[in-house]
Amino acid sequence: MYVALWNLLPGPRWIKLLQILVLLSVTILLLFQWVFPWATEYFNLTGNTVE
Repeated sequence: MYVALWNLLPGPRWIKLLQILVLLSVTILLLFQWVFPWATEYFNLTGNTVE
């Protein structure tokens, strides 16, 4: 999967690395901004079940 992504990106090796770092940063930002808050609201991930 990573090889396919690497081969799809245009440019030399250093530009591909820069593009992958940007894509990874955007993915992490989206997860922390929208996905994780949504998951805690619907799945009660902050509750403690161990007494």
